[in-house]
Amino acid sequence: MYDAVVLDKDGVLVGRTSFDTLREAAWDAFVSAGVEDPDLAHVDDVAVGVDPGTLSTICERYGLDPTEFWRIRDEVAAAAQIAAARSGQKTPYEDVDALRYLDASLGVVSSNQQETVDAVLDHFGLSGRFEVAYGREPSIASLSRKKPSPYYLERALDALDAETAIFVGDNESDIRAADNAGIDSAFIRRPHRRSTELTCHPTYEIDDLHDLVSICGRAPVDNSREA
Repeated sequence: MYDAVVLDKDGVLVGRTSFDTLREAAWDAFVSAGVEDPDLAHVDDVAVGVDPGTLSTICERYGLDPTEFWRIRDEVAAAAQIAAARSGQKTPYEDVDALRYLDASLGVVSSNQQETVDAVLDHFGLSGRFEVAYGREPSIASLSRKKPSPYYLERALDALDAETAIFVGDNESDIRAADNAGIDSAFIRRPHRRSTELTCHPTYEIDDLHDLVSICGRAPVDNSREA
């Protein structure tokens, strides 16, 4: 049915990073930039979901160069998430192995840092399952390219030479990115999304990645590799 399946990383392939970890990383970024006692509200703003305008306003408040501060913030946040994966705080979902049954090219698109995407997939031995894996570059411009923008998703579709594709995510921004790219979508109801009420309309709602196999078609599997 689809010649390409693209998946979000956090909340779909591996567990999400705790907000406390991201908040601590944001605090450390301020300290590294010379701000010893930042406003906690500004720390929270920088921890998750910041946009270029908010970042500029916060940096002006503390006399920081936005470009340099964001470079520091992304480096610290990436290191914290990679450490969480290596320490066992962030692990793959049990159904990730179902991906090998998909009869389609596979890709990853995340709003996380490219460094984080590459390191986490590599740490869990998942890199070889995907033909492409895109995350953000460490620049302010990348903040405007995050989902729901289709920027990175369209890059992945071009790289996969996909004519028909589906994007799997656990956030409304994933569904809207798929809509903006003109492809189908699947909203996966991981435990943290069981009761989420959507204001958009995914093509499918699934409970796990086994459901995705049912939708997309089953590929031949070499069982001798399980021996």
